[in-house]
Amino acid sequence: MAKILLTGGTGLVGTLLEKKLKEKNHDVYILTRSPKKENHFKWDLDTNYIDEKAFDKLDYIIHLAGAGIADKRWTNQRKKELIDSRVSSANLLYNYIQKLNIPLQGFISSSGINFYGAVTTDKIYTENDAPGNDFISKICIEWEKSANQFSSLNIPVTILRTGVVLSKNGGALQKMNTPLFLSSLGSGKQFIPWIHIEDLCEMYCKAVEDSKFTGIYNAATNDHQTNKSFTQTLGKVLKKPVTPFNVPAFVLKIIVGELAIIVLQGSKASADKIEQQFTFKYNKLEEALKEIYN
Repeated sequence: MAKILLTGGTGLVGTLLEKKLKEKNHDVYILTRSPKKENHFKWDLDTNYIDEKAFDKLDYIIHLAGAGIADKRWTNQRKKELIDSRVSSANLLYNYIQKLNIPLQGFISSSGINFYGAVTTDKIYTENDAPGNDFISKICIEWEKSANQFSSLNIPVTILRTGVVLSKNGGALQKMNTPLFLSSLGSGKQFIPWIHIEDLCEMYCKAVEDSKFTGIYNAATNDHQTNKSFTQTLGKVLKKPVTPFNVPAFVLKIIVGELAIIVLQGSKASADKIEQQFTFKYNKLEEALKEIYN
């Protein structure tokens, strides 16, 4: 049994992860701006404050906090918020761990599969490939840099470069199941690295329970789906017609601005490394979608 401090605990992944960790008899505590439950502790990035009681006999930190990438247009202010919500929060945690001399057993952080950039190629990216050179990859680069600093305190670090998370309770599928998105976007040839939320949460649990599960991993399946094939499979499972016409790229750019790049571009990511240590429960898109919707 471990004591785990979770950031982003009220989000899509965090909510299910807290439940799974408790089922495995771990003690889970949530950092939040507005503590409402007994296992909640207050933190405030604006004032660089964390309730120090959160660190008492702490074993692991799981860092999921971060403003939603696709929630708002990417204004300059929003871009700063996307980075700060991930990086400044990790830096604050690091400062407290260092100041209080907490002997963490591990720091476990989310990152994005867009570390490799928003590009469409036939290349299958592995964890050893260089990062991209655009804003979405910059977020991931800074995100991972803030997580890796814990290594300087001799704390093992695990980073999961997460693909599109499939869940019945919101996230990407909720947006895709609309008339606009239930059609191919742009060329339709861009790839969508994906992972079922159950598998993702089990990966985080493994990072707590398996001391060998450290380093950087692509958290996405080897089932490489294009936007077109993904949409067709989704329509099949939902028993809904897929619009035969592609939504032009310029339309999406008008609607959502610069962030349209994350749905108009996408490459394959290799799951070979993580599959050496983890067995996916859902590694085929159709079976994953059927579990979610049926």
